[in-house]
Amino acid sequence: MTTTTTPRPTSHAHTAGSGVSFAHVLRSEWIKLRSLRSTAWCFAVIAVLLIGFAALGAALSSVFTGSEATPDQQQSVAVTIITFGSPFAQLVAAVLGALVITGEYGTGMVRSTFTAVPRRTPALVAKVVLVGASTFVVSLVALAIALLVATPLLAGQGVDVDLADGRLWVSVVGAAAAVAFTAMISFGLGAIIRNGAAGIAAAIGVVFVLPIIFGIAQGLIAKGWVYTLNEFTPPQAATRLYDYPLDGTSMLTMPGVDGSLVLEPWQALLVLVGWVVVLFAIALALVKRRDV
Repeated sequence: MTTTTTPRPTSHAHTAGSGVSFAHVLRSEWIKLRSLRSTAWCFAVIAVLLIGFAALGAALSSVFTGSEATPDQQQSVAVTIITFGSPFAQLVAAVLGALVITGEYGTGMVRSTFTAVPRRTPALVAKVVLVGASTFVVSLVALAIALLVATPLLAGQGVDVDLADGRLWVSVVGAAAAVAFTAMISFGLGAIIRNGAAGIAAAIGVVFVLPIIFGIAQGLIAKGWVYTLNEFTPPQAATRLYDYPLDGTSMLTMPGVDGSLVLEPWQALLVLVGWVVVLFAIALALVKRRDV
């Protein structure tokens, strides 16, 4: 007589994906991110825009001469030229941030991702962290190169750049952070919408269309609350990160009106962090509730 023995579950048995550490998820998401053609192209375009606009602006800055501008004014001009490509780089970063998540929904790869990481939170956190960190590094390197390229060109035009100026480097780092935050905000919008075209449209709307709307509103309604509300939009808050105002006057934004709020760089940083956190929280709640 034969007997059938039921195998006992071993101590190594676990639910699929439950033993995956965040480090493994991070490594997996990094492989996916750098394997995408869109990532390489977007990073290349960001670098070209930041370096190209800085070089072009420095070469065409003949209207400034050392005898006509104070050292602070020359420094402000230099920062404006060096970071001139940042708004354009933010547009590309917006596209990249949306594509990172909507591309997975479009190809169906997100099913494999959430099968391997059934809790879904670590996967989404890893994605947004990598998007922000990689975009920041690429932008910072490009801006450093832009500074090196623009400095001798500006010197030839009579604008001397003080590389020992701490505010200069704060603006350079701030410009890189502005591009990175734009990518993370766009990622949140893409995770909420899930559709590639719609996600990119929403991201570009926030980065490009929103400033136009507020510019028109400020021209029609010269009220302090309109200017104050604009300070809390992502594009305006991002600009405050790399602004180099002189005596409270900015060369990058429209002058405010009496009673309007102007954010300090650290306040603008908190505003952008708030945008990322809120959008990511909404996206995470929807991702956990939706069926893929």
